[in-house]
Amino acid sequence: MLAYSKEFRREVLAACDGGGGTREVALRFDVSESWVRRIKQERREQGKLAPSTTRKRQKSWEPYADWILAKLDAQPDIYLRELVAAAEDELDWEVSDMTLSRACRTLKRTRKKRRSSPQSRSGKTS
Repeated sequence: MLAYSKEFRREVLAACDGGGGTREVALRFDVSESWVRRIKQERREQGKLAPSTTRKRQKSWEPYADWILAKLDAQPDIYLRELVAAAEDELDWEVSDMTLSRACRTLKRTRKKRRSSPQSRSGKTS
């Protein structure tokens, strides 16, 4: 569902300022009474007319970002399932491997695997 435009919100607020009651304005503009009350409250408390365009929700892993970085620094080749188990054991934090994968991507940390043997001394043959 798309947000109402800034111009439409201005018209609704102007009708409220002109002496119209919440119910009357809602019926006139074919919107809900709760929406009219909410935009009046937003203007009163925050001084804004425009709808919110971004979410203000914190990611579930952000409080644990330092712990995740420390674990990846200590063991760069850790599997996600091992990281999930460590979070459960050490922090009593139930988290999915996908959440930790997104956290690693956002923190710009990759989990690099170590080579199993040293690199060959001979150069490329072709």
